[in-house]
Amino acid sequence: MSTPLVVVDADVLGRRRTGDETYLLNLLRELAPLAAPAGIRLAAVTRRPELVPDGIERIGLMARSQHVRMAWSLPRLLRRVDAALVHTQYALPLRCHCPAVVTIHDLSFEREPELMSLADRLVFRVVVPHGARKARRVLTVSERSRRDLVELYGLPPGKVVVTPNGVDPIFRPDAGTGRGGFLLSVGAVQPRKNQAAALAAARELGMPLKVAGPTKDAATARALREGGAELLGYVSDRELASLYHDAACLVQASHFEGFGLPVLEAMASGTPVVTVRDEALLEVAGDAAVVVDDDGLVEGVRRAVADRARLVEAGLERAKAFSWRAAAEATLRVYLDALGR
Repeated sequence: MSTPLVVVDADVLGRRRTGDETYLLNLLRELAPLAAPAGIRLAAVTRRPELVPDGIERIGLMARSQHVRMAWSLPRLLRRVDAALVHTQYALPLRCHCPAVVTIHDLSFEREPELMSLADRLVFRVVVPHGARKARRVLTVSERSRRDLVELYGLPPGKVVVTPNGVDPIFRPDAGTGRGGFLLSVGAVQPRKNQAAALAAARELGMPLKVAGPTKDAATARALREGGAELLGYVSDRELASLYHDAACLVQASHFEGFGLPVLEAMASGTPVVTVRDEALLEVAGDAAVVVDDDGLVEGVRRAVADRARLVEAGLERAKAFSWRAAAEATLRVYLDALGR
């Protein structure tokens, strides 16, 4: 019997898709040494095969259009390589001859539709429920998203498996003590991330705000710049680690999250965190962050600065509960289950 081939759609590699790319890259790194002992082959299909971690088979696939790729190019490739299983994010290939696993990070476009552009919302509302229902198993990154998938799409609870994100080892404490004196917000620049609230708090406190993340909404970016925020755009993990070390604290005021990776990265870096009462952010933060209402960010920052030592210690301990190896092991069990092994 031949070894079954699991193909992971890694088209996000090199495309600066922040959370989706971080998830995929770290998952592949940790899956690489686990695949062969589990009796499977693992391949990644991507337009940037040089970015695929060692130990994973590389399959190049160029695409001018995502619609053509998912409707035609990827299905043809899966049949050509005789894939036993395919793993994608959010959407499945239109025609798929093999079983599928799909990762759906969140359903923000369902719960808070005004936070996404109309064009994106229309696409997501077609492809995501289709993928969720057609896939053999659905992975997600928080209990909040699992509840949404079951409630909104009517999925059987046993079909949805929570595999929380981990934290890259590059995010670790150093001698930094918030010496940069600025507030930091991390995430794509768009209304959903609510960097405007972080900016308002920073201005009231007389502190600079730095925002790390690509611009997804030009109007939001313009308003932030006009208000005095420093927009850094997409930054590498190494640059982001340095920002965490220098920041007085991380301020995450998102309206809706599927997980809250910056909260975890900041805690692992020894950086105090101020966050709002978003369900997914609270799942990550536990009792290791300052949690406030949307209008309480100013007082939250003051508390975080005053209580820095305790928050750093609590955050480092909390971060230990999350690892990419655990996420990969859970994902591998889902692969084997979907393959009937």
